Amino acid sequence: MKLLTIMKKMFIVAIRLLGISAVQAQSMGSDYKTALGFKVYPGAISIKHFTKSNVAIEGLGYFWNYGSRITGLYEFHGNVNGAPGLKWYAGPGAHIGFWNDKWKNEYSNRDNGVAIGIDGVLGLDYKIKGAPINLSIDWQPSFNLIGYNYFEGGWGGLAMRYAF
Repeated sequence: MKLLTIMKKMFIVAIRLLGISAVQAQSMGSDYKTALGFKVYPGAISIKHFTKSNVAIEGLGYFWNYGSRITGLYEFHGNVNGAPGLKWYAGPGAHIGFWNDKWKNEYSNRDNGVAIGIDGVLGLDYKIKGAPINLSIDWQPSFNLIGYNYFEGGWGGLAMRYAF
């Protein structure tokens, strides 16, 4: 029940951020301030917001049959020369996950409960000029520090977002 309350509050904050940024983004051409959408693999809601021209924070909410996971990333961005709208990015992050009994039953050596860990991200971000569409592809390795300790190198994927 607490998780649902926290998620509702995060959603309200995200909507407020989007409203504030929408006015600022009107004149941004191939750049954007905030984008909201989804990421494929393992499947997440994604919101990305630039705090500076070269720094963004990204929040990811993953929900699947084993539980849920919330990840926050701090991303440094740089332009790719000769490719307007294309940026590289990299940075650190952290996550908290909540696993259910199905996780424990399928993988007998893993406990259900909470997992907390650190993340990294490396990727490419593209804003289509003249359209409110942002695409990104990245690799997001992570390591659980609390809960079942393990390295996960397969996170990341393709994101499609509506840019404000």
